[in-house]
Amino acid sequence: MHRIRGAFVTYNGAIRDYGYISMISFLVQRFVLALFTLAALSAIAFAIIQMPPGDWVDQYMMQLRRRHPQAPEETWQEMEKSLRLQHGTDKAIHLQYLLWMRRTISGDFGMSLEHGIPNEQVIGDRMLLTLILAMSTVLFTWTMAIPVGIYSAVRQRSMEDYTVTFLGFIGLAIPDFMLALVMMYFAFVWFDVSPGGLFSREFQQASWSLGRIWDLIKHLIIPCIILGTSGTASLIRIMRANLLDELRRPYVVTARAKGLPELKVILKYPVRVALNPLISTVGYILPFLISGSVIVSVVLSLPTVGPILLQSTLTQDMQLASLIILVLGFMTVIGTLISDILLVIIDPRIRLENR
Repeated sequence: MHRIRGAFVTYNGAIRDYGYISMISFLVQRFVLALFTLAALSAIAFAIIQMPPGDWVDQYMMQLRRRHPQAPEETWQEMEKSLRLQHGTDKAIHLQYLLWMRRTISGDFGMSLEHGIPNEQVIGDRMLLTLILAMSTVLFTWTMAIPVGIYSAVRQRSMEDYTVTFLGFIGLAIPDFMLALVMMYFAFVWFDVSPGGLFSREFQQASWSLGRIWDLIKHLIIPCIILGTSGTASLIRIMRANLLDELRRPYVVTARAKGLPELKVILKYPVRVALNPLISTVGYILPFLISGSVIVSVVLSLPTVGPILLQSTLTQDMQLASLIILVLGFMTVIGTLISDILLVIIDPRIRLENR
C-alpha cells in the first residue's frame, strides 16, 4: 500500500511539473511571436512615413518655408543638407529603415510637421489619458457585463432575461456619438453642467495632484458610459451564451446531483470557462476604443489620441501618424500577451492543447 501511494504521489508530481513546463513553453512561444509581430509593425509604420510624395525632409522644409518666407535660400540649403545627413534619406530604403529603428529605440521619435515640436510631446499626455479612459471603460464594461450576463443565463426565458436582451439590442443599435449628444443635452438641461473634456477649466493645464486626479475621475463617468455601452451589451450576450452552453455540461449536472450549492456549482467552473472570450479581447480593446471613439472624442472634446491621429492623417503629418500607430500596435501586442497569460491561468486546458 505504501509503495502504491508513493508511486501515485510521484506520478502526480510529474504531471504537475509537466504542466509547469508546458505553461513556460506556451509563454515563450507567445513572447517570440510578439517580437516578430512588433518587427512587422515597425516596418508598416516606416512604410506609412514613406507614403506621401518626396521624403520627410522635403515635407519638413516645405513647412518651414511657409512659416518663415523671409529666410535666405542659403540657410534652407544648409539645413536641408544637415537633415538629410542626420536622417540618412539619401541612402537605400533598407538603410533608412535601420536608421529610423535605431533612432526610435533610442527615444528619438521625430518632429511633428504641423505642431513643430517633438512627436512625443504631442502625444505624451494624450496617450496617458487615452490609456486611463480605455482601462476605465474596460472596468465599467466588465463590471456591468459579467454579473448581468450570469444573471441572464441563470434566469433564462424569464422576464428579467427578456428585459436584459431588449436593453442589449438597444445598446448595440444606438451609435456612440448619438448617445454622447443625448447625454450632453440632458446634462445641460437637467444639471446645467458641461460633460465635455476630462478636466475642469482650472485643472486643464495644472500639474498632477490629488485634486486633478479626483477631477479626472469625476469627468470619466460620462465618457466611460458612452464608450462602454455597446461593448457592455455585446459582452452580456457573449457571457450569457457561453454560460448557458457550460451549464448543460455533464460535470454541472453531476455537481448538482451530488447536492452542491447552486452558487458554487455556477461560480466554480462554468463562469471561469465562460470568461474566456472576454479575456481574449483584452489586446484589442485599446485600438477599438481609439478607432471607434474619434467622433465621440470630438463631440465631447476629449484630449485623447484619436483626434490627433485623424488630424495628422488629414495634414499628412506621417511621422506623427506612424508613431501613434506604432504605439497602438505595441500596446495591442502587449495586451494580447497579457490576455494569453490570463487565459492560461484561468483555463488549464489551453496549456494541454499547446503541448
